[in-house]
Amino acid sequence: MKVCTDACLFGALIPNCEGKVLDIGTGTGLLPLMFAQKNTEAIIDCVEIDEAAAEQASQNISASPCANRINVFNTDVKQFNQGKQYQAIISNPPFFKNDLISPHKGKNKAKHDSSLTLSQLIKIVNQHLTQEGFFAVLLPYHRVEAFISEAEKAELYLNKQILVKQTPKHPFFRGIIIFKKIKAKPSCQEITIKEADGNYSTTFIEALKDYYLYL
Repeated sequence: MKVCTDACLFGALIPNCEGKVLDIGTGTGLLPLMFAQKNTEAIIDCVEIDEAAAEQASQNISASPCANRINVFNTDVKQFNQGKQYQAIISNPPFFKNDLISPHKGKNKAKHDSSLTLSQLIKIVNQHLTQEGFFAVLLPYHRVEAFISEAEKAELYLNKQILVKQTPKHPFFRGIIIFKKIKAKPSCQEITIKEADGNYSTTFIEALKDYYLYL
């Protein structure tokens, strides 16, 4: 599974939390590794349904200095430890719906919601999130508003929204959205990854400078 720029940006912008953290659909382990780098006391459980991806995540994590704080579980999150609670839940979920299906089953699990719908994701978050915790998720822009509405029905309320576009000329293509169980006035932000001249924007550099080697 490739590491995408939008996933890296998401990892850099997730709020800090030094408690127990759940990563749903961990893939290669990118998000927990980025999160552990900034949150040195956090204990992170990573759930990944695809066996090959879970193995790759385990290898990446075992090679890091944070290995003793990150646990990888190769299982379906719908059957994962129903009683455990987390101060933060993060997810870059399989979010494509009614798009072209790949003949590769692993890619379908990773990119399409055939294995985990967004409604199921909201239900799982509600089960595992503490009353004071937060849930951060990365979604395609065209699914952001519907997801916010669906989450609110489950009493998960928008706390912060960051809309992402590739360049000033491009439309928004991703949304980083953060929810809490406690209602508050949400903040809104926009980020452009690259300027019109093709160079990374100042905002992008500031977010990723601690993770990218050449910024």
